Amino acid sequence: MGILQELVKNIPLPKMAKVKVNFDNRQLDDLGSELRAKLEKDSIKQLITPGMEIAIAVGSRGLDRLVEITAVTVQFLKDAGAKPFIVPSMGSHGGATAEGQREVLAHLGVTEESVNCEIRSSMEVIQLGTLPNGLPVYVDKYASEADGIVVINRIKPHTAFRGPVESGIMKMISIGLGKQKGAEACHQLGFKYMAENVPAMAKMIMEKKPVLFGVASIENAFDKVAYIEALTTEEIISQEPALQEKAKSLLPKLFFDQIDVLVIDQIGKNISGDGMDPNITGRYPTPYAHGGPDVNKMVVLDLTPQTEGNANGVGTADFTTQRLVDKMDLEVTYANGLTSTVVAPTKIATTLPNDMQCIQAAIKTCNILDFDQVKLVRIHNTLEISEIEVSEALFEYVKQHPQMELINEPYALPFNEEGNLF
Repeated sequence: MGILQELVKNIPLPKMAKVKVNFDNRQLDDLGSELRAKLEKDSIKQLITPGMEIAIAVGSRGLDRLVEITAVTVQFLKDAGAKPFIVPSMGSHGGATAEGQREVLAHLGVTEESVNCEIRSSMEVIQLGTLPNGLPVYVDKYASEADGIVVINRIKPHTAFRGPVESGIMKMISIGLGKQKGAEACHQLGFKYMAENVPAMAKMIMEKKPVLFGVASIENAFDKVAYIEALTTEEIISQEPALQEKAKSLLPKLFFDQIDVLVIDQIGKNISGDGMDPNITGRYPTPYAHGGPDVNKMVVLDLTPQTEGNANGVGTADFTTQRLVDKMDLEVTYANGLTSTVVAPTKIATTLPNDMQCIQAAIKTCNILDFDQVKLVRIHNTLEISEIEVSEALFEYVKQHPQMELINEPYALPFNEEGNLF
């Protein structure tokens, strides 16, 4: 037995119980009709004249019912006599190549066949101007040549900065439509200034190019569309901050102010751009965002198959397993940090042979006197927290919380012979 195993072998593991967490689950059942009604508003309809070529910016990953939202928007424009086409709008994603971005859209379900619309994919951009701080502002060349631009995106909190506008329509305009060069420019000065640069770039683009309207969705705690809006450029500027507050109010969360040890079974890019959503874990890749629980030690056990070796986020944890490290594609993972300019999440956390030793190490180092009273929470990933596991020290708190309930009797964590959970 090595020194590391010797140091953790006598650390007790708490008994656990499953907890059901209740979130607001409102959602739009007839999304198509709701969106069509919003698009038929006079303030939107009057912007379209027959014969207009209109670029539709599409591209953010993870949007619920993206294909339907895109198809309804396309059909609305066609019914108004316009000639819409889709522009992949995802910064540097898809390997920063035209074909790669077309493939990303296809992976999201958006193809020329599924939405009945031509896709024009290119990484070529034009520079519209320069912000007072020296940052250049770019826009996709195809979009710049269109008679109008429409932007589709979800509004939600960002994971690396805070401001009146975070992830949403303005970010899609400034970074998505800016392609690789626009994304690079917006990140150049770091996330400290992102709350200023995102809206500044978007406003310049809206002033110099005919951005007609944005289609903005807001999702509930289960990633289902709860609200949808169609916003003119004036409404994007005036209403996006309030819509972001609405999005924050619907976020899923761990209802604990302080957690000694948080165990996460899986992280991956299909879960969050950060591998795990910092809004859930309270662990952010930069000092410019905040919120969520105060977690003393965090353990990440594995990667999702869909992340294909991209372990961005593992550096945010304190402990991880050898099997996760063995699955890492270092080149892909490090490229994530080089693009975002945030490299701490791509570092490798303290690595131990198996799940048991990782959890014991986290308990040992979580700075409490009585290890038997550890406040431990285990989740599968940050997308699935309507059922979690908690240790005995949290049972009474859960029983008194209006949005949580214990659903079984205490049990020991089920480790196999290799010391891993199953």
